[in-house]
Amino acid sequence: MKEYKVFAINPGSTSTKIAMFEGEKEIFSKNVSHDAEKLKEFKEISDQFDYRKETILAALKEAGLTLEGVDAFSARGGGLVNVEGGVYEIGEKLLEHARVGFTVKHPATLGSQLADAFAKEYGGAAYVVNPPDVDEFTDVARVTGLKGVYRESRIHALNQKEIGIRYAAKVGKRYEDLNLIILHIGGGISVTAHNHGKMVDSDDIANGDGPMAPTRCGQLPVKDVIAMCFSGKYTEREMRDKVTKTGGLVDHLGTSDAREVGQMIKAGNQYAKLVYDAMIYEIGKTAGAMAAVLKGKVDAIILTGGISHDQYVVDYLKDMISFIAPIEVMAGEFEMEALAAGAIRVLSGQEQAKTYTGIPVWNGFDTTK
Repeated sequence: MKEYKVFAINPGSTSTKIAMFEGEKEIFSKNVSHDAEKLKEFKEISDQFDYRKETILAALKEAGLTLEGVDAFSARGGGLVNVEGGVYEIGEKLLEHARVGFTVKHPATLGSQLADAFAKEYGGAAYVVNPPDVDEFTDVARVTGLKGVYRESRIHALNQKEIGIRYAAKVGKRYEDLNLIILHIGGGISVTAHNHGKMVDSDDIANGDGPMAPTRCGQLPVKDVIAMCFSGKYTEREMRDKVTKTGGLVDHLGTSDAREVGQMIKAGNQYAKLVYDAMIYEIGKTAGAMAAVLKGKVDAIILTGGISHDQYVVDYLKDMISFIAPIEVMAGEFEMEALAAGAIRVLSGQEQAKTYTGIPVWNGFDTTK
């Protein structure tokens, strides 16, 4: 098989991760930092495009690299309507939605714009791989106890899909032939049921659902949250931050670093142990719910994300949920590898690239029928 050359692009709030691959081998990677004060000068996220492009090219030049001869530019993407999983060709409709942040305002939306610009300048294809907008939930998984409030897929789609594909290859099967529960345990925690290649249910890492996480509150008793909202002690911004930025371990222990929590526990801090155990307990409990979603037919449970390096977490979860299915640990994040692998699957004919239509795969229910 040809060793395709792929340039992967993953923009974050104040930096852009870039990596060059030849086949599956990463030959260069860098987290390109952007001046925070400079970024504040731009009114809209898309206005950062030229600045980010220049800093990326400068980093490549410093490393003695060029984008000449790249077969594909592969980006994380974002800001799109909800879509099914897969690799998407970057076309005009996708770019239109990315430029305005059609569904969300986040620097990730610059990924597709940069990939498209580089492809047009240097040649090669341009793709978005399993963007944050992937939503493959079943209808029954969306309904809540309040009419008009629905559950949508907000998870680590890129890493979740890549882990599923990698595990399947490891055991000599196709991802589409397996039932998996994948636990991404990092700054956010997504526990997802993969039913024959579709992520049919999970917790919502953005809106307050599932296990607490290092910076996120997770699922809460709603009446108590309402009381906090109307207590006069917190602004709306502060309450929103408690959901995804200042909740979880940060709220309880003042840190989002699981390693620091581990040191607290070693020093005898019993409350730190209680909170950390509670987080792991909630992860295991959510995995049990995903086993029910899959009707008990689970081929494997896979632990991924940075905190999966913690043997204490692994042992706790094995003791709690290994009765469901064998547990495999694939610690860390594979987002850049996933971007390259997705592009290579299309270039080599293993997978067909999809066309982004701008039409959501789910847009609410008709409640009149």
